[in-house]
Amino acid sequence: MHYTTLISTADLAAHLDNPQWAVVDCRFKLDDKAAGRQGYLAGHIPGAVYAHVDEELSGPIIPGKTGRHPLPTAEQFAATLGRWGIDNDTQVIAYDDASGVFAGRLWWMLRWLGHDAVAVLDGDLRAWQAEGRPVVAGAEQRSPRAFVPHPRPEMQVSVEEMLANVQSGQSKMFDARDEARYRGDVAGLDPVAGHIPGAQSAFYGHNLGPDGKFLPAEQLRARYEALLGDSKPEEAIFYCGSGVSLHHNLIALEHAGLGRGARAYIGSWSDWITDPSRPIATGEGT
Repeated sequence: MHYTTLISTADLAAHLDNPQWAVVDCRFKLDDKAAGRQGYLAGHIPGAVYAHVDEELSGPIIPGKTGRHPLPTAEQFAATLGRWGIDNDTQVIAYDDASGVFAGRLWWMLRWLGHDAVAVLDGDLRAWQAEGRPVVAGAEQRSPRAFVPHPRPEMQVSVEEMLANVQSGQSKMFDARDEARYRGDVAGLDPVAGHIPGAQSAFYGHNLGPDGKFLPAEQLRARYEALLGDSKPEEAIFYCGSGVSLHHNLIALEHAGLGRGARAYIGSWSDWITDPSRPIATGEGT
């Protein structure tokens, strides 16, 4: 059995000694880029390797040309996976301490390279620790393996496709940031506030219950059916601030049983605003 969306702490604990399973700690803070690795070194799930969002789950930023978290090349990321001891037969479990926001980036990137056996730890490290499960300090490595990428370019849309869609309205667009950033009340880490015209607000935080875990599948299904309306999931495009939190919505959509065809605009808002000629909307309306 492969885990492809979420996994419980109990199911992960039962497989910690399985050499065909790899656990990856994706803790990160956008405003303190050293904090995730420091947390990992202080204590992590036994056997886990560490993935740095900026250094390993992103490619180089080109000022004025890319958003804050562009993708590495498929070949670069495949080499990184190999260094982490992940091959095409490995079950990967990603976790963080932010309800899956950063782990979701790794989840999507593995899918992007054709690897479906990847799941995010529901409840994250906080649930693991609250249940008294083990953590260990220091850095860990797995024996290197060879990962062969099978890219799926159809999983993402370009900025040119986004621009065309703003005009045509062919695909529904959803903004995963919180409502204040969607409206343009605040800009967050970006120099310009607002959203892409035509996009609907779909804050990823509404996927979660008060315990920090994903809502039950039936509740997620109701949420996304209401958002999609008459549209099919494969006709939907999700974006966020810089291509990280949008993946949370894609996990929820799939966990809800609505399929996996929704696409990602990885550059997201931070890429959109690199060209001042691109239109911007503010307020509640789309």
